Amino acid sequence: MPRRVSLPHADDLFRPTVVRGNAEAVEQQEPEAPAPVATEPEKKGPSKRVKHDEKMTVYITSDELLDIEHARLSLRRTTGVAVDRGRLVREAVAIALADLEENGEDSVLVHRLTTP
Repeated sequence: MPRRVSLPHADDLFRPTVVRGNAEAVEQQEPEAPAPVATEPEKKGPSKRVKHDEKMTVYITSDELLDIEHARLSLRRTTGVAVDRGRLVREAVAIALADLEENGEDSVLVHRLTTP
């Protein structure tokens, strides 16, 4: 007699990792801390090591990939900061976008995109 293997259903494989109702319930249970007094405007930074909801695929050359890997290893060797390539790229994007917001047409990003 053949054995039947029990496999998980699609609902089990593709279930959300955080149930919205439970996350809201947890937020309601936690006491609210007083808002900190900001002396300077908050700067938008890259996300830290968290589960990301969105994904974007970017194609780069092998030389660019080697440069990213070299930068990652150099950071680890010289400063002791160990980051993965994704975090390194998110930090670089955050820096470029902050420079664009602060300097507009004079930003490094605009200069690099408009220089042939």
